[in-house]
Amino acid sequence: MTVPLVTVFGSLHYDIMVDAPDRPRKGETVTGRAWQPKCGGKGGNQAVSAARAGVRAAMIGAVGDDDFGTALLANLDRTGVDRRFVRVAAGAGSGMSVAIFDSDGDYGAVIVSGSNLILGGDDIAAAGEVVVQTAVLLLQNEVPDAANIAAARAVKASGGRVVLNAAPARTLSAELTALTDIVIVNAIEAEFLAGVPVDTLAGATEAARRLIDAYPSAIVTAGGEGVAYCDRTGAAFALGAIPVKVVSTHGAGDEFVGAFAAGLARGHPMEAAIATANAAAASLVATPEGKRSSR
Repeated sequence: MTVPLVTVFGSLHYDIMVDAPDRPRKGETVTGRAWQPKCGGKGGNQAVSAARAGVRAAMIGAVGDDDFGTALLANLDRTGVDRRFVRVAAGAGSGMSVAIFDSDGDYGAVIVSGSNLILGGDDIAAAGEVVVQTAVLLLQNEVPDAANIAAARAVKASGGRVVLNAAPARTLSAELTALTDIVIVNAIEAEFLAGVPVDTLAGATEAARRLIDAYPSAIVTAGGEGVAYCDRTGAAFALGAIPVKVVSTHGAGDEFVGAFAAGLARGHPMEAAIATANAAAASLVATPEGKRSSR
């Protein structure tokens, strides 16, 4: 049987990760302990996660003609992601971010989108070869809304499913909402879109129920509480978090999304696909950053 294809249309960032005792407050300077680079961006992370889960993974995106872009492309090659349709934009700077981790493994980050903001319909047209083979398309909110709409339209026309990881939180267009089959959000994004606090699994379940007013299916992740699912057929369930010792939460959401898309592309039942993604995210947060590339 042909291995299904998950295509990710989205962001690539070169991350600078800083290890510090705490994140600084406004006007405060904190002395950090160490720093290290990492290839990321929600799009890049999700493509790597899907490839690691055993499906074919393709990335459609853009990097600058700089050292960060070279590193990002090399990382996709190293992790088995088809990056033939990642454009190298002359004169543009690659996307990047700075993430500061505290002693509990939680983090805050600032992103500079750079070349990710130049993505558009032409990038989708150029990638027609993978679009027509796509079983599941993954989108995020780190590229222009119009570009996401173009990608979703093309994949839907070819019979694929569209999964939107609506992160970071922002107001979404009615057109993109209508093209989305499944929305995935974390607690902060769910509160923004659904208007209810998500600090418990019950809160996540209520947020998922509200989100299906706009989307056919909704998944709400609630960190250490677990994950909730709801759809318009009446299906609803919640899974508790898998107990692990948290080393770093960085990238946990992207790991979940990529692993979930892989299960969905394979035709796994919804609860099984979400359970596998839940386990993948738990494994990631228990793994030190420096050892993740070998997972």
